[in-house]
Amino acid sequence: MALTKKYKEALSKYDGNKAYTLEEACALVKELSFEKFDASVDIDVRLGVDPRKADQMVRGVVSLPHGVGKEVRVLALVTPDKEEEAKAAGADYVGLDDMIKKIEGGWTDIDVIITMPTVMAKVGRLGRVLGPRGLMPNPKAGTVTLEVGKAVQEVKAGKIDFKVDKTGIIHTSTGKVSFEANMLKENIEELVGTINRLKPSAAKGTYFKSITISSTMGPGINVDKGSIQGI
Repeated sequence: MALTKKYKEALSKYDGNKAYTLEEACALVKELSFEKFDASVDIDVRLGVDPRKADQMVRGVVSLPHGVGKEVRVLALVTPDKEEEAKAAGADYVGLDDMIKKIEGGWTDIDVIITMPTVMAKVGRLGRVLGPRGLMPNPKAGTVTLEVGKAVQEVKAGKIDFKVDKTGIIHTSTGKVSFEANMLKENIEELVGTINRLKPSAAKGTYFKSITISSTMGPGINVDKGSIQGI
């Protein structure tokens, strides 16, 4: 009952039809979170693009200034000469043929896979397992590279990749409810600024249609696009 009262009290401060400044929205998303765990703060960016057309696909990577607030489990699928480099950079799992066999057996207890162009022929056969889980390495996401150590460090430090879905929306995490509001604001500004720089030349009309943030189980908070630096 106490939780219900608290929830109602918080919702009384929230107007679902209002567009809040980014600063206001980042403070409000913290107030409207009632999960008993440290919930993620997610963002939905609706773009004026047609993802069915190759020249309007929006995909990229960004290093969030404050990370996403969770430990990212990294697997490095590399040749023996790169194993020490991957381990030194902080990779949680390192290997090649042995790890590929493990994945073929159904193991996917990882968040990101870093690999090398020279072994993609081997990794490619894992597509049916990794693809549906969003784990397939991709050069555009910086996860297929000869600079293995650098790639591992960047992912561990808060580098994420994003991609517009078939409905024209980019959905990703931008931090945790436990973050200070200003940390969330800076993460979101960095992400949205990166999306803005990736605007396809073929996209016509309004590029940013709407931007909404929410905690894992909280209501969506509309953000005033004009309040975000970088767009």
